[in-house]
Amino acid sequence: MKNLVKGAILAVGLFAGVQVASAQQKIGHVNADDVFQATTEFKAAQEQLKVLSDAKQKELEGMYAELQKKEKEANDLMLNQSEANKTETQTKLQTIGQEFQQMQTRVQEVQKVAQEDIGKKQQELMAPIQTKLMNAINAVAKEKGYAYIFDIGSGAAVYYQGGEDVTADVKAKLGIK
Repeated sequence: MKNLVKGAILAVGLFAGVQVASAQQKIGHVNADDVFQATTEFKAAQEQLKVLSDAKQKELEGMYAELQKKEKEANDLMLNQSEANKTETQTKLQTIGQEFQQMQTRVQEVQKVAQEDIGKKQQELMAPIQTKLMNAINAVAKEKGYAYIFDIGSGAAVYYQGGEDVTADVKAKLGIK
């Protein structure tokens, strides 16, 4: 019986000690998306991506114009078709149809390559910013003695109440006002 009482007292003591230790841990939260988008690097990267996207879009628009030109050429031939030029017109339409099909295939390839290029460029530009942000968050957490910091911007924290918002501290660490 003595051992049972001692065991119960020891269990209560351990539980109380864990509760006290837990209560001493600082918990904070940050809106990492907000900080990420506030960096000058992000703004510069967005501009670079816009320039690249616009260039790819312009290239595709030129190709679409060529497709429309071919389509108009085929429509004009069909409208001007007569019994006298039927065979010649059908041959030309068949050639235009093949050219149109080849152009469509090229457009699809260019679209695919453009999307891949933009995705690669985005990854190339955003990865260093993400690393810099995580380093700043880790530095703030260590400096201020936080046990946990939850990112409320990405939805990574399913529940949080209280804690300190360290978004301003992370921005200050990155030199953002």
